[in-house]
Amino acid sequence: MTDAKLFAGPEDGKLTQLDGSTRRVIIELPDLMLVEFSFEAGAIGALHSHKHVQTSYVAEGIFEVTIDGVTQTIAAGGAYIVPSGLVHGVKALTKGRLIDSFTPRRDDFL
Repeated sequence: MTDAKLFAGPEDGKLTQLDGSTRRVIIELPDLMLVEFSFEAGAIGALHSHKHVQTSYVAEGIFEVTIDGVTQTIAAGGAYIVPSGLVHGVKALTKGRLIDSFTPRRDDFL
């Protein structure tokens, strides 16, 4: 594993500006990826699906989260999991931040 990056600092990672949000790929290996999403209030992570299993931790703010047609409001300190292939998305009810992990890595984010 000598070529793998095993540690990341707060300034590390690839930043991508999105509509109302920012994505930062913090650290990744082929089997696992950690990503930070920062949202402005009212920003939407559109409904979508992918083959990856995803877990998300609400680090800041309040989000309306929809998974497979079921919607719940989740505040800072809460979390959710999205099994492979399920349609899901979020709406930031306040300014907030999600920490997402994906397995395997989402190569489309690189």
